[in-house]
Amino acid sequence: MFRTMVAELQQRTFDDDWSEDFPPTGRFVPVKVDQRTYFYFDQPDGKGGQKRRYVGPADDQDIAVRVSQQKEQKADYKGRRKLISTLTREAGLIAPDRQTGEVVDALARGGLFRLHGVLVGTVAFQSYSAYLGVRLPMAAILTGDPDLAQDYAISAEVGDSLPPILDLLKAVDPTFRAIPHISGSQRSHAFRNTDGYRVEFLTTNRGSEEYADEPARMPALGCAAAEPLRFMDFLIRDPVRSILLHAAGISVVVPDPARYAVHKLIIAGRRQHNAGGKAKSEIDLIQAGMLFDILPRTGGGGGLSEVLEEAWERGPAWKTALSEGVAAMPQQYSSAVNRMFGILRT
Repeated sequence: MFRTMVAELQQRTFDDDWSEDFPPTGRFVPVKVDQRTYFYFDQPDGKGGQKRRYVGPADDQDIAVRVSQQKEQKADYKGRRKLISTLTREAGLIAPDRQTGEVVDALARGGLFRLHGVLVGTVAFQSYSAYLGVRLPMAAILTGDPDLAQDYAISAEVGDSLPPILDLLKAVDPTFRAIPHISGSQRSHAFRNTDGYRVEFLTTNRGSEEYADEPARMPALGCAAAEPLRFMDFLIRDPVRSILLHAAGISVVVPDPARYAVHKLIIAGRRQHNAGGKAKSEIDLIQAGMLFDILPRTGGGGGLSEVLEEAWERGPAWKTALSEGVAAMPQQYSSAVNRMFGILRT
């Protein structure tokens, strides 16, 4: 029953084409002036009050259509919020924290996912609960700021762009600022507010070390750059569409869960040699282990096997990282991981 509800919510959210001018979170208010009625639009200002905008005369046919459409959108919005409430309260699925939901929603409405952006990291992992129809332990998914990725070639060739990223983030929290890059580059790939909440943009490594030490220029990312990382091309290849259970639902694009699992195993293996990476490595291993355990039981075992084989065949460095990740896997997930590796090596 809950999986059917998730499927309906995903479709309705993906089909959503709300007007940015008159979203269903606000309402049209008729005001009578000198025997004639005019519409204004009231919308929450985020501070407990309302901001009001003039719309026009009520007898204008175009405005009448707008009001009618907004009523339908509002009804759908309320219906989807009810589905979200059922899925989080009764099914036990996890919603992102409010700030993460608002940030991802702002970027989604700005066009991030339309322009082939991919939500990665722990926030993406949160969405697998709804995508796979499983409950995930809160301890493994509640921490982490949003990381967003876009393929370098796509950003250079798509011929379109988001509005300025900083403007989108400031609409959520005006204290967001661009963070200077450690290389001294004037380009910034990360943004942070006064609470320390960080939004970071990543991209694929172009295969040369000359590009590894500074953020890459990303024409489609609205004046933001992105940090080039190894293995990112593997992670964001063939992504899937999922949903974040925030407000009335946010349609997002995330890595295929099989690729996420294998990528986390690789990264965890590489972090075994980095003293400062142990804490992150533990989270990587837990998330990878959960997916290695869950995917075969939800029909994703074949895809996981194929992705694992693809990574294994990429060369000695990949094999070493995978093997070290497997060796460090927590005991509760080691049997599931070793079982998949046993299939790979036979």
